[in-house]
Amino acid sequence: MLELEVVPERSLGNDQWELVLGMAFCQAVHILQQQFRVIRRVEVVYSELNPLTMDLIINLTQDGIKLIFDSISQRLKIIEVYNMTKVKLKYCGLPFCSPEVSPTIEQIDHSFGATHPGVYDSVQQVFVLNFRGLSFCFPIESKFQPRYAHGLGSLRFPNGASPIVSKMCIYSGNSLTDTKAPSLPMSCFYNHVYLEKLDVLRENDSTVGVKLQLMTEALGPSKLLEPQKQTVLRVIKFGDSAQDVVAALGAPSKVFYKAEDKMKIHSPNSHKLLTSRSSDYFYNYFTLGMDVLFDSRSHRVQKFILHTNYPGHYNFNMYFRCNFNIALSPPKPQDPEGAVLVDVTDQNTQTITAVSKWDTLQERLLKQSERPVVLNRTSSTNTTNPFGSTFCYGYEDMIFEVMPNNHIASVTLYQKKHPKKSSQTV
Repeated sequence: MLELEVVPERSLGNDQWELVLGMAFCQAVHILQQQFRVIRRVEVVYSELNPLTMDLIINLTQDGIKLIFDSISQRLKIIEVYNMTKVKLKYCGLPFCSPEVSPTIEQIDHSFGATHPGVYDSVQQVFVLNFRGLSFCFPIESKFQPRYAHGLGSLRFPNGASPIVSKMCIYSGNSLTDTKAPSLPMSCFYNHVYLEKLDVLRENDSTVGVKLQLMTEALGPSKLLEPQKQTVLRVIKFGDSAQDVVAALGAPSKVFYKAEDKMKIHSPNSHKLLTSRSSDYFYNYFTLGMDVLFDSRSHRVQKFILHTNYPGHYNFNMYFRCNFNIALSPPKPQDPEGAVLVDVTDQNTQTITAVSKWDTLQERLLKQSERPVVLNRTSSTNTTNPFGSTFCYGYEDMIFEVMPNNHIASVTLYQKKHPKKSSQTV
């Protein structure tokens, strides 16, 4: 049985680990993986068809705990203990819920002090006792339903029995119904750099690079001072060297060397492409939700891959979600000779984000006759992919990888190859 400390409006944990409001989904998963000896039977609950309309939930079924994450930011929003008999809970070092101590109304009042009168929920037939960042639910039978809102203290139960807490929630703010996931807390930075947003830089309908708004720990004058969050802007462009990227973003989380390119068969004259003795390589920035591909010979940026980290995708939980913005102008109508008939104004600019659905974009960006490339990822040790195939659509100098539910799994940005100009002497 887990023995955990409750910190209202902050966390649930012990001396070995702590689940903090605002932490990222993959950070919570990493903690649970490290505690596999004591935390078992973990389930991930999400909506396969509409992953943005339902919160992302980690259910610790053996311990009666739910971790509820905001579906868009993928940060921890609510910590819910829905089975109080499976855990031992303490507040300020003193137990208020254990096999020896029942979490009754009197015990909660003794441990946490006075608060406002409870609110009765007639639908669920429970009294909700709210503190700042913390709430307790007490089941009340309909025959004891209060006629007037005088709080739990006004209720009378047979034989002096007192209702016991059925559910406890830890959240940020004063109201559980209006709570939102807080920003990533400083205690969860772990000396890494994180992404707030990314803007794709485009000139003349071509991608030139990306601008990143990053979060990092500020370097204070003394280690005794509390760490503070610092926001910095960085720009990476095609053709930048590996040293330029490291100077701007820091060392990558991992370096991956391409063993083979399965997509080259779709390139013109693919049969003429010779296998190179050197291998192009990726800098994987997991906390930024981005990969950077470098040419093996020039060691300069060739591609950017932006990941949205949707559940149900093969790479889910490898990356933080990349909150990107891509401003695109729709194709300009042309006559048969290639002349532009109508100029497209800025009002028709299409903005694509990590939460955009492809079916709302496809009609404006692609012709109906264009068919996607089917991509099926498998590992070398396991030839099956439980999540199925994805579909890749090309538009200008971008490749959109789309899941069966029409959500964008990743966006690949590459540099267009301009035809070489032949020089003539006169």
